[in-house]
Amino acid sequence: MSIGTFIASRLIKDRNRGTAFSRPINVIAIIGIALGLAVMILAVSILTGFKQQIRDKVAGFGAHIQVVNFDANLSYETVPVSADQPFISKIREHPGIRNVQVFATKAGIIKTDENIQGVVLKGIGSDYDWSFFRSNMVEGEPITVSDTARSNDVIISRKVADMLGLRLGDSFSMFFVQDPPRMRRFTIHGIYETSLEEFDKTYLFCDINHIRSLNGWSNDQVSGLEIFINDFDNLDYMTDVVRDAIGYRVTEEEEQLKVTNIRGRYPQIFDWLGFQDTNVIIILVLMILVAGFNMISGLLILILEKTNMIGVLKALGAGNKLIRNVFMYQAAWLTAKGLLWGNIIGIGLALLQLKTEMITLDPSSYYLKSVPINLDPVHIILLNAGTMIAIILMLLIPSQLIARITPVKAIRYD
Repeated sequence: MSIGTFIASRLIKDRNRGTAFSRPINVIAIIGIALGLAVMILAVSILTGFKQQIRDKVAGFGAHIQVVNFDANLSYETVPVSADQPFISKIREHPGIRNVQVFATKAGIIKTDENIQGVVLKGIGSDYDWSFFRSNMVEGEPITVSDTARSNDVIISRKVADMLGLRLGDSFSMFFVQDPPRMRRFTIHGIYETSLEEFDKTYLFCDINHIRSLNGWSNDQVSGLEIFINDFDNLDYMTDVVRDAIGYRVTEEEEQLKVTNIRGRYPQIFDWLGFQDTNVIIILVLMILVAGFNMISGLLILILEKTNMIGVLKALGAGNKLIRNVFMYQAAWLTAKGLLWGNIIGIGLALLQLKTEMITLDPSSYYLKSVPINLDPVHIILLNAGTMIAIILMLLIPSQLIARITPVKAIRYD
């Protein structure tokens, strides 16, 4: 143990000998750091939780990546492609891919005795991943799709069901504007609610064979392929992987395909989510500055309180660096104590919200029913390390005051 560390440890153990003025200043500094870190942990946990839940909900309706006909436009009346593509097996084997599934869409109108509503009928096959909708079902169950028999069951959103006065088990007619016009009769097998109003009021889910029949497609034709990936952070990379697997098609006989990802299909949503990062950065900077200024005040009080000791140490031959290290070690200890309490408060409140969902939100405004929490150990470690480093760097400036203290004046200082 160095001399500076030894002296600092003795001062820390004898901290109760401090003056009636210095003790509350140090307590305030610790409280400031604790509250600052707690706010930072909660801010990052809420933001990342919010972004994660929103993008998972958006992906639940249209996957992370889609492969469609190159001639397809933004309309729900799509140009078909073959579901029997040679690259599908290669994509499925990639470790970053979670699921590959077919889909088809068609716009239609639901008519009841009293109401009428335009919606999009989305057809899905037996390979469809229901995990997202199972977690958002409020009544009934997802439909079962068979390769041999066509089902008339559909799942509908709570939003559309309430607008049309429909309940679980009810049947309704859906009309399709085409030449000639068509009608289908469906039965509600499940009702979902995701709180994404724009999506909830748009999509119904049915057996893909209905859309094939309505459009006159063959049994292997679909609107496109939906691909789910394991890690959203690799979205751009996985999009390139899918493009490479498809390759370039130059002959007229080959279908021309294009690959789009969720960020490109919904730029407004993801631009808005990206803007939230700026708000959190501002909060983090402000909290670190507040904690730093609290510690600067605490360090200045420590130096003034121990002016006599500084004079004695200098008279005994101690250099400015050694004395500066004594007070920096004390400041680091106070900072670490504040960080400890900050972690207890921040993580404790985050876990309480995660388990109880005590703070609720208006789904129509925030797309969620309660404040989301995503506690990532990496984020917590980085916040602790970043706060400690930033505060120590800020304390280097006031610690230079030690160099101005002369032994004679310091020993006589009262």
